[in-house]
Amino acid sequence: MRLLILGTGGMAAQHAKHFAAVEGVEVVAGVDVDPNRLAAFNAKHAIPNGFASLDAALAWGEFDAVANVTPDPIHHPTTMAALAAGKHVFCEKPLATDYAKALEMTEAAEQAGLVNMVNLTYRNVAELQQARSIVTAGQIGAVKHVEASYLQSWLVSKAWGDWRTESQWLWRLSKKHGSNGTLGDIGIHILDFASYGAGRDIAHVFCRLKTFDKAEGNRIGEYELDANDSFTMAVDFDNGALGVVHATRWATGHFNELRLRVYGEKGGVEVQHLHNGSRLRVCLGEDVETGTWREVQAPPVATNYERFAAAVRSGRTLEPSFRHAANLQKILDLATVTDRERREMATA
Repeated sequence: MRLLILGTGGMAAQHAKHFAAVEGVEVVAGVDVDPNRLAAFNAKHAIPNGFASLDAALAWGEFDAVANVTPDPIHHPTTMAALAAGKHVFCEKPLATDYAKALEMTEAAEQAGLVNMVNLTYRNVAELQQARSIVTAGQIGAVKHVEASYLQSWLVSKAWGDWRTESQWLWRLSKKHGSNGTLGDIGIHILDFASYGAGRDIAHVFCRLKTFDKAEGNRIGEYELDANDSFTMAVDFDNGALGVVHATRWATGHFNELRLRVYGEKGGVEVQHLHNGSRLRVCLGEDVETGTWREVQAPPVATNYERFAAAVRSGRTLEPSFRHAANLQKILDLATVTDRERREMATA
């Protein structure tokens, strides 16, 4: 597979690193509107070709697939152009800024018969994959209750930098700068973590969003700090199980932590994923009577990067697909509506 990386900031380095390590993948070009950033990126990753626009790259055309690492609002137009040119697409999350655009991208990819996947990075967590296998094999019985959380502390701690002075953080707090807050930034991750781990789709949602005062007048320079900092979400799943999903940037002491608890009629599983490691615990069989939890080692799993390369080789899309990401985007869109209207809404 000959791969083009579209956008060379932020996550692009991870794409270049991981794809270059996959046998049979050659990263042949980078694209960025900033010539200095593009030149530095290509030099660092030994990428031979660079283009100032996707149009120029498509005119060249010597590649099979695109890793789309552009800013969120740019995913839709660039992906649509790549699909129209017959290129497979591996897109960063979220697939689009709203469900309508995400669905258009999904239908275009499916109608063209092109491989389409979204980089929901926590699918790379072996413990999550193992937990899902346990649940879907019926070892905990019918799922009854799910708890999922995504905890960050960068509004409290300077461990990742100072949000008060650094644009890479400030834009995430401002709607005018393209942010939909915690819900838009990490909501898709924790929704995927919860629904994938539980092996169930979300059927109804009711969400509350909260934006806290963070500066005088809730503004720093050009940044109006009006994007949500925290959300809590009550959901039910397609089998009737109840769930609570929440996320915040105010979780003191938690740099970047995802937790999932799935409880069934015969047992339970718990996953904890931190920036420096993961663990999986289960309570099954006779242990249910004593409340004994045992840690389980999970075998290694293929990364999304490896799986996308395999999908292109086979010509068959693997999960997480555009359609799955579009369905998650629909839940995120509805979450905003439920907060405004103070009522539960169905996803179908």
